[in-house]
Amino acid sequence: MEPSKDPPKGKPMNLVFSHHKPYDALFPLLFVVFFLSACARMEPYQLPIKTTEMVKLSPRQYPMFADDMTYDGLENAILKSLTYLRKKPTDKSFRFGEDHYSAAHLITSLEFFLDYIQKAPSQNELSQFILSNFLVYRSVGSDGNGRVLFTGYYEPFLQGRLEKDAIYKYPVYTKPRDLVTIDLSLFSPDLKGKTIIGRVADQQILPYYDRDQIDFDNVLANKADVLAWVEDPIDLFFLHIQGSGKIFTGTAKPMNVHYHTSNGRSYRSIGKLLLEEGKIKKEQMSMQSIRDYLRSYPEELKRVFSYNPSYVFFKFEEEGPLGFLDVKLTPGRSLALDRHIFPLGALTFIETSAPLTDGEGQIREWTHLYRFVLNQDTGGAIRGPGRADLFWGNGPYAEIAAGHLQHTGSVYFLVLKPEKGSSPN
Repeated sequence: MEPSKDPPKGKPMNLVFSHHKPYDALFPLLFVVFFLSACARMEPYQLPIKTTEMVKLSPRQYPMFADDMTYDGLENAILKSLTYLRKKPTDKSFRFGEDHYSAAHLITSLEFFLDYIQKAPSQNELSQFILSNFLVYRSVGSDGNGRVLFTGYYEPFLQGRLEKDAIYKYPVYTKPRDLVTIDLSLFSPDLKGKTIIGRVADQQILPYYDRDQIDFDNVLANKADVLAWVEDPIDLFFLHIQGSGKIFTGTAKPMNVHYHTSNGRSYRSIGKLLLEEGKIKKEQMSMQSIRDYLRSYPEELKRVFSYNPSYVFFKFEEEGPLGFLDVKLTPGRSLALDRHIFPLGALTFIETSAPLTDGEGQIREWTHLYRFVLNQDTGGAIRGPGRADLFWGNGPYAEIAAGHLQHTGSVYFLVLKPEKGSSPN
């Protein structure tokens, strides 16, 4: 299916105006923005007020813990989460349903688990270890009974050049110089977590340009730098969906490009559009089928692309891909969840499905997937307790798995029992 994950939002940004517009001339306008807090450009997501997205399980409700991958990748992913957590104040609170644990306790939990898996325990030993030492929480899912829809994402490879020519003519833009991000919590604590993205023109704050204007009206000329020029507009569109990737520019080392910010427009799924129009059948829906349709009907590119007004701007990174925690994602071990309700960096266990492919890259069947992962990413379309997005890495299999995964499963969270480490807050 079309990847349903928007790129991670990144760190909150302070109010920044275009340097050629005086701040005091705009200040009255910001009060208008404040009172129009439900405007379309504001992030529509409401911070949840419930604490029932996760429920604590009794030991008899624990799943059978096992892992269908080697522990090498899991160790790497745990170390990445530890890097993130060690940068937080030790008393920072992380919510597990109705309970709260400190960053220090999450660090202890991960270190305790990591030390044990380095002994390569058997399945029975692992389950007994968790039963004796860990509390387990489960996402309530979309139905209240733990049903979670899994999709996937991957790191795409694109062909590009540093200079525009007749073949490489589609730009990968950096953040435009006239784009402003307004943190509305600066004006009222009631608007905590609310931001709007726009531009300043004639002493007005306007919505930022949409995809149609950017792609087809060339409105960013002299407003944004170009990291690279790529060969294929369809590949570029899906780079926006995935949020990061590698661009091979003919030099010895590929360019890692990573999500920087967006134009603030709401994401709309072109897969849903093509499904509703009957262009692709439901049982055939995948990222690959969308690509095939667009290549078969190039005259549809403008209409279909413009249906999704959201647009992503990129920055260069020395390594990648990076998730919301600003740590490198681990293939098969990094999970994207709703960051507003699930504890970032936490040890997680998932059960869903994975494709088995033949020598020609065709899916032969789906098999049971069960493994430990880390909650290290987020996404604009990953909302609520019933959605999860698994990072598959790069390469042909990763693209197949990410493009076709649309299966239900379960999400569990593990944290060390308070008596084994620090106490919950």
